[in-house]
Amino acid sequence: MYPWCMDGFVSGRRIGVVGRLGVYPMARFTLPARRIVAYLAVNGGFGSREEAAEALWPALSQQQSKANLRRGLWQVPDGWLNSAGSELSLDASIDLVDARHVASLAIGGGELTFDDIELLSSDVLPGWNEEWLHLSRAAFRLLRVQALEAACLTMAGSGRFALATRSGTAALAAEPLRESAAGALTLAHLAQGNRYAAAQLFHDFARLLYDELGVAPSAALVSCVKGALPKDWA
Repeated sequence: MYPWCMDGFVSGRRIGVVGRLGVYPMARFTLPARRIVAYLAVNGGFGSREEAAEALWPALSQQQSKANLRRGLWQVPDGWLNSAGSELSLDASIDLVDARHVASLAIGGGELTFDDIELLSSDVLPGWNEEWLHLSRAAFRLLRVQALEAACLTMAGSGRFALATRSGTAALAAEPLRESAAGALTLAHLAQGNRYAAAQLFHDFARLLYDELGVAPSAALVSCVKGALPKDWA
């Protein structure tokens, strides 16, 4: 676990689940405590005891899963978690909540900072193979890729080319076969006047698309770039 910094960070407890599990200030968490904190963080910081026990120990009986949850809750360091009846809540800010807000702004036409792009460049808890995590991870990946694409186009349009291409590169890295991401990054290169970078990207994407799916780029993508690329590339 590790601390990190972000724009607008206010001192206090903070939990990260984007990229990896992290807490600030650093504290010692047992494995059961880590799983409980991660589960709540992915779910916005809140959850019921019953739902948490069932999600975290799905193979056990209700009685056993609730007992495991109680033991895990006792192992969470003081001050990180509140319990009121059957409801649990984290007493900390959460990077995933911020990431979703940043993504919403980008999709709405807002520009991103370098730190915003970095926040949207990783999945939720990669490497964790938890059943309760799969849908949330997939949903966030789609959201962040859509946001990075939107930001790429927005910032290319306003002349912030370095951030535009970084955003587009992050979107394509997350989904290498996503044509809209390839298109956004290609257009950002063209807007900056980097025709060679655009041509190389289009060529590499077309080859990957054919190798993986046996198809060519869509007519829409080809028409969008063919005026600027050599004829034998588009």
